[in-house]
Amino acid sequence: MSTAPQVPTVTLNSGTEMPQLGFGVWQVPDDQAETAVAEALQAGYRSIDTAQIYGNEEGVGRALRASGVPREELFITTKLWNSASQTWTRDAVLREFDASLTRLGLDYVDLYLIHWPRPMRDDYLRILEAFKEIGSSGRARAVGVSNFKPAHLRRAIEETGLVPAVNQIELHPYLQQRETRALHAEHGIVTEDWSPLGQGKGLLDDPELRRIADKHGKTPAQVVLRWHLNIGSVVIPKSVTPSRIRENIDVFGFDLDESDMDAIAALDRGTRFGADPDTFDWS
Repeated sequence: MSTAPQVPTVTLNSGTEMPQLGFGVWQVPDDQAETAVAEALQAGYRSIDTAQIYGNEEGVGRALRASGVPREELFITTKLWNSASQTWTRDAVLREFDASLTRLGLDYVDLYLIHWPRPMRDDYLRILEAFKEIGSSGRARAVGVSNFKPAHLRRAIEETGLVPAVNQIELHPYLQQRETRALHAEHGIVTEDWSPLGQGKGLLDDPELRRIADKHGKTPAQVVLRWHLNIGSVVIPKSVTPSRIRENIDVFGFDLDESDMDAIAALDRGTRFGADPDTFDWS
């Protein structure tokens, strides 16, 4: 009998149910992605987050097919790498979407995101118009964005009429993104947190997080993931280590109290470990 945890879901503005805790495969090579996703599915994850630029959509697809998990129980996200390699016309967007489906071996994805706004090239509005078509077709059950700051979001909504289902952003206790989260709440956009554990750059060594972890008999990583869930975010931790894959989903048997939440709220430093969306334009 399976002892996999029951992961709660959030409802997207498309009506689609999305697991609140998923599994990310950023920086995981294709062959390792197949093994890691297989391990994650065995541990109880049902939401898998990949992207064109990760180069592991094929490995993810192999793991999905081999898992025996019914497609309707899975939630698969991928992203358009809207680089400077081409002009992003409607047809270009549709070609890249079709290519991602082919690599994944799927007829549809549950969520399709623009990977970065790249405001210096001013093309995300054209891309979103094509995304509206993809969403209407049913080949993506929901469409959204990634790394959009409030100014990018407001412009996108005002000029295209499309309210993204999700905005996937860097978010962790050192970068709590309160303004962006408030805008999401105003428009019914789900916040999805990447690098939720701070990319191994010292967050999990924070003395306050260690104190809270000791209090609950948990690890600092589990405390941080519980915090993400408590603030209402979707969270996608990444690991290729089986023990950590299982540890990261074992966050539903305890909760943080008000004093814990206040202590973590006080850790916000505005510190980015990733790129700034206003300036990022790597091709």
